[in-house]
This record gives sequence, C-alpha cells and structure tokens, in this order.
Amino acid sequence: MTVYLGRNQARNWLRPTLRLRLTLLNGILLVGAGAILVLLAWLLVGDALHPADELKAGTQVVLTNGQTLDALDWQRELVDRASQELLLKGLLALFAIGMIGIAGAYAVAGRALRPLHNVTATARRLGEETLDQRIRYAGADDEVAELARTFDAMLDRLAGAFESQKRFVANASHELRTPLAVMRTEIDVTLSDDEADVAEYRRMAKVVRNASERANGLVDALLVLARSEAQSGRRLVRKVPADLATSVYNALSAVKAEAERMKLDVTTDLEPASVVGDPSLLDRLAGNLIENAIRYNHLMGKLWLRTATVDGQARLVVGNTGYEVEPADVPGLFEPFRRGGWERTGSRGSGLGLSIVRAVCDAHGGTVSAVAQQGGGLEITVSLPGADTTPVVAATATVPRAKGLGVAPRAAGPG
Repeated sequence: MTVYLGRNQARNWLRPTLRLRLTLLNGILLVGAGAILVLLAWLLVGDALHPADELKAGTQVVLTNGQTLDALDWQRELVDRASQELLLKGLLALFAIGMIGIAGAYAVAGRALRPLHNVTATARRLGEETLDQRIRYAGADDEVAELARTFDAMLDRLAGAFESQKRFVANASHELRTPLAVMRTEIDVTLSDDEADVAEYRRMAKVVRNASERANGLVDALLVLARSEAQSGRRLVRKVPADLATSVYNALSAVKAEAERMKLDVTTDLEPASVVGDPSLLDRLAGNLIENAIRYNHLMGKLWLRTATVDGQARLVVGNTGYEVEPADVPGLFEPFRRGGWERTGSRGSGLGLSIVRAVCDAHGGTVSAVAQQGGGLEITVSLPGADTTPVVAATATVPRAKGLGVAPRAAGPG
C-alpha cells in the first residue's frame, strides 16, 4: 500500500499540470533571455577590447610589476581574461536569476490558479445536500474571476433545478397518491361489506373509474410537461407549419359541451397566426388554456379568444371571467401543481395546465404572460415567433352555434 501511494504521489507530482507548465515556460523564457544577454556581452567584450590595434607594430607595454610584453600579446591576454571573467560571472548570475525566477513563477502561478483549485475542490464536495457552497472569488477581475463567477452562477442554476425537481416530485407523488388512495379505500370498504349488492359494486366501479381517469390524466400531463421541458431551449424534434387559429378552433370544438353546460358567452376573433413547430404541442397549449378558462369560470360567464400576427409574432389571447386572483399570485400559476385561489385542492385539474403552456412556449422560443382581471378571471397572452410561410390550414368560421354557447368566430383569411 505504501509503494502504491508513493507511486501515485510521484505521478501527481510529475504530471504536466498547468502550474508546472506555466513555471517551465517562464523559466525557459527567463533563462533563454539571460543566456542571450550573456552571449551578447561576451561577444561585445571580445570585439571592444582592442586598445593595441591603434599602436605601432613592435610596441612594448610595461606592466606595473615591471614585466615587459608586446602590445598585441598584452591585448590578447586582456581579452581572454575579461571574456572568462564575464562568462563565469554571467553564468553564475544567470543561474541565480533563473532559480529565483522559476521559484517566483511557481509561487505566482499557484496563487493565480488557486481559484481553479477551489473550483475543483468545490466540485468534488458537491452533492444534493451541499449545493449551497460557492467559490466567491474576491481577487482581480480577470479570466479566473470570470470562471469563478460562471461556476457560481451554474451552481445557482443547479440548486434551483434540484429544488424545483424535489418540489415537483413531492407534488406529483401527492397528486398521484390521492386517486390511488380513493380507489383502494372504495375497494376495501365495498369488499368488507358482506351485504353489498350489485348497485353498491356499480357505485364503487364508477368511483374507481373516475379516480383512475384522474390518475391517467395526471400521468399524461406529466409526460407532456417532460417532453416540452426536454425541448426547451433546444431544437424541436418536429417542426412543421402550423396555425394557432386552427389549434384554438379544434380545442374550442372539443370543449363545446362543457362551455354549453356552463352557458358561457364565447367570442372569438381568429386571424391567421402562423408558426413553425410541433402541432401536437401547440394543440395542447391551446387546449390547456381554453380548458382552464372554462374550468375556472362561473355559470353564464364570458370567454374570449383572439389570434393574430403582430410584428412578426404569432399571438394567442385567452381571457375569461371567474373567481378573483391576486396579482401577486399570477406568476406562481405557471409553476407545477399550482392552482389559483380557492381551487388549490380538489378534483378539478392536476395543476399542470399552465406549466405545460409555459414549457411549450419555451420549447418554441416564445413567451407567455397573464394578467388578473378586475372583478375576477385572467387574460393570458402567448407570443411565439411567426412563420415566414402561410399556414397550411386556416381557421374558418364553421364553429356551430349551440344553444347557450354564443360562439361568434371571425373567418380567417388575408386582411
């Protein structure tokens, strides 16, 4: 084990880390520049020290010790001695400066790269329970600071995503548990009754069927939401020409009976609103908005629908009367399993309708907003990038006017 750890440590020490590479690069540049300077000085000394060249041939030089030398021999000894001394002292100085420079470069590189080590250490410590840790770099505003800030921002997004996921899973579990508990209770109570007759079993079957339909609807909504969120910010899997007016017409036709039962006054103004996207997701978007507008309306209320293309954006407006919604609660209605006001609990919807609408808008690069109406109700506006081509199928004024359902569609077409 000791040998194994020693090899690991040696491998870590010898691996070409960024700090080591920066240090070696700085050392090579520093020593190379110093060597060039020493070489230039050595050459200049050899070329500059020629005082005997100006003397006559055969000139004798008397040294301080009384020795007499030929001027040219004296000059040669002087150049050799000066060159050797310069070379020796220059190499010693180069060695000292190189060692100091390499050590300084290693220390400076380590200090500069310390935030990177903090990023690595933080990443190693990260887990679902430690997503609150951050780098919080307080050094110079350089590339390393930008990397640290980017890493902290990524951790903020991850923490928000994990928290949203935990909340979503908890709410989904709660919503699914309710119909399952209803089914089990009804079955247990009925089976424990020895005197239960066919009518009782039929009543139990209806309750179980309703609960299973609610659970099935919730699962379908979860799948659509997951599919929409998976394509959010990315290329849509399916992109074909579509028209929001057609989606509204189809959705309105599907809920005609419910609108008729509640005696709603429905008005439509459906102009072409061409987009390029997934028609099934766009149909679900329009269907969820219209179903919510009917579900949370009141008897003999109003429902208005408009589609148009404004400044290159395909617009869909769905408004309804109904129960009052606090303006501060409007943004939260687009969160999963959030229902407005008094409808927070109960069997009327799973609380995923507007979440799916927002996810579909994000997947198509659009936006959605809601405004609480005075006296009750909401008006929701969807804006999607418009298509350059005309819609394949245009909405037409063929919605049948049923008793109690005041539908007044406007024919779609140019102008």
